[in-house]
Order: sequence, then structure tokens, then C-alpha cells
Amino acid sequence: MPVIPQMTDSPDTDAKAVAPGSGNIEADAVVRDAAAPVAPATPGTRKRPKPGERRVQILQTLASMLEQPGAERITTAALAAKLDVSEAALYRHFASKAQMFEGLIEFIESSVFTLVNQITERETSGAAQAQRIVALILQFGEKNPGMVRVMVGDALVFEHERLTVRMNQFFDRVESQLRQSLRQAAEHAGSMTPTVDAGVLASVLTAYVVGRLQRYARSGFKRNPTEHMDVALQRLTA
Repeated sequence: MPVIPQMTDSPDTDAKAVAPGSGNIEADAVVRDAAAPVAPATPGTRKRPKPGERRVQILQTLASMLEQPGAERITTAALAAKLDVSEAALYRHFASKAQMFEGLIEFIESSVFTLVNQITERETSGAAQAQRIVALILQFGEKNPGMVRVMVGDALVFEHERLTVRMNQFFDRVESQLRQSLRQAAEHAGSMTPTVDAGVLASVLTAYVVGRLQRYARSGFKRNPTEHMDVALQRLTA
């Protein structure tokens, strides 16, 4: 099952530290109680989660179920059964299934953009910033396959429209940051039209990210999004 630990603000975090280990989800401000120790249950009693822990368990389980084949649509009944609780118990922590997906989207946003900010603060080269941002998102997706189904919209098809809108805004924000970094690179290279050049390349790189994530999801997570990534990025940003 994926693990959603507390966000870390360590200055040593970089793009390749998105999700170490095997399929673990890293860095979430939304479910910051995840790493809290759980007191052992006394014999013959059922362990009662601390406040906030059940929310974490629900989001972890939802992300884990999204990693399974044919998991584009997950019902609250199936989620409750997986957790061995009633559907009513789910709704004590989330007002709706849409709110559960919002929790996952918030995780994606906070995880990715916290590291994007670190990249732009540390890396002075605009072209290098763009390359590392693209690599970061693809590495994040590769280590968190359940999240990829949310990112490309497959898991949101039957859900509230606002979720798709919000996920689209995520990629708009990525493209905006790429455009800013690439404009800096174009100006440094002496381009006569740095804004136009940056806009075109940012659009291409964003489409590359989305396409790689879609292929990863639709191949059953067999075609890794980072496949030939270094060569592709070098050519795209040359």
C-alpha cells in the first residue's frame, strides 16, 4: 500500500528524491498526521485510529486501488470494503468521493510544486530548470502510478467536473513555469523573440509530459514515462 508521509522542507530535497523506494508516495501537507505513531491495541480490542489517521488510510487505500488494472472507476462501497469499514465511516472524514479525489490532487500539487520551487531557487540555468521540472513530474508519476490515473484524468471521468478542471489547471501551472524558465534561456541565448520561443517549447514539453503519463497509465504501468527521457529532453531543449 502506498505511504503518504509528512511533507519535508529539507533543503537537500531534489527532483530525484520525489518518491524513493518501491511505489511509495512522498511529501504531503494535506495528510500531515500520517507518520504519527499508533498506540498498540490491547488484546481482544480493535485498534482505533487517532484523529487524522483514518483520512490518511482512506487516501492511501484509494491511491493503491487506482494502481490496479481496470480501476478507472472506484465506488465508495469498494473502498469501504477494502478498508473493512462502512460507507458511513468514510463520509465521517470526507463529505463526498469527490472530496477524496481532491485530497489526492492536493497531494500531487503540494508534492510537485514544492520541489519545482526548490529547482527554480537553486538552478540558475533556465534550460536546466525546464529539464529538471519535466524529469521531476515524470519520476513522480513513475513512482506513484495510482496518482497518474488522476493526473491524466482516467480516474476522474465519472467524477465531478471540477476535479478535471483542477487537474487541467495543474498542467497549466506547469506550462507557465516552463515558459518562464525557457524565456530566461531564450534571452540568454540571444533570441529576438524569447517570449514566442519559450511559449512554443513550453507547450511542447507539457504535451510530452502528459503524453508520457498517459502511455504509462494505458500500458498498465508497463511503459515507464522516464524511458529515454534524458535523450528526449536534450533534443527538445537544444
